[in-house]
Amino acid sequence: MHSMLKATLAAALISAGVPSFAEVVAVVGAKSPATTMTNEQVAQFFLGKSSSMTPIDQPESSPIRNEFYKKVADKEASQAKALWSKLVFTGKATLPKEVAGSAEVKKAVAADSKAIGYIEKSAVDATVKVVLTAP
Repeated sequence: MHSMLKATLAAALISAGVPSFAEVVAVVGAKSPATTMTNEQVAQFFLGKSSSMTPIDQPESSPIRNEFYKKVADKEASQAKALWSKLVFTGKATLPKEVAGSAEVKKAVAADSKAIGYIEKSAVDATVKVVLTAP
């Protein structure tokens, strides 16, 4: 019980310092064959556990990145980065492509049917389709 309280308090403190987005969504290009996915399915692309889709990341300094990793992968963005560092070091994977923001994520996923990214729900347009709304 103690660790649960500690985690709740830590999450409250962290979220107090980070602007919260209305909703974070995982998106693919409008022409992608991908359909609705679970948190676990989306997380596996962003944690290097599956290479069947290409993850497109937002900048490390971006609050949406931390929000996405927390809600979808149940990890801090720094924990995800550590996992990737190990995969890259052992030659098992290459880092996700990092782009400047939601507009660039939309361009990248629209151009590649195997790409998956995350943006604010308010940024969704006809070039992308939502496969997951973060809890």
